[in-house]
Amino acid sequence: MRGTDEETGEYLGPSRSQQRREALDVLELGKQLVALTDAQLERLPVPESLLPHIRETRRITSHIAHKRQLAFLAKQMRREEDEALDAIRDALDKDGEAARREVAAMHRVEDWRERLLTDGDAALAAFIDAHPAADRQRLRQLVRNTLEERKRDKPPRAFRELFRELRDVVLGADTESGS
Repeated sequence: MRGTDEETGEYLGPSRSQQRREALDVLELGKQLVALTDAQLERLPVPESLLPHIRETRRITSHIAHKRQLAFLAKQMRREEDEALDAIRDALDKDGEAARREVAAMHRVEDWRERLLTDGDAALAAFIDAHPAADRQRLRQLVRNTLEERKRDKPPRAFRELFRELRDVVLGADTESGS
């Protein structure tokens, strides 16, 4: 019997078919990573040791050579910890936990921006209480500029800048708190 110890009956490891399925899953993940742009790849938790292999696989255009290099990339990926590969899969998955957290954070930032624009100083005080590291004067200036933009029907430059400032403060607080 291949997968069990004959004396104790203990299960020793995955079957050959299971190992092949797992290897093909890693190969498919490698294909997905090669298809990404550099900017998309930077956002993923890809180990530094894999980045040169991914770039090399992208560089090769010959079909057979590309396929061979992709198999080599998959071999290198199988040497990584399962947790690292799972983190990459989760980050690639649009419905994954990381994607949900990121979308939730963006919604919180948008809510704060709308509150600051509608409620003014009361919302600013609440934001500063929630995020003491925030620059009160800079936020007040951005809110003032955004309201002026809206009044004059100008392009939303300050509106976007306010979003970026809030995002940096909120996401900075999220990473410090570990959530």
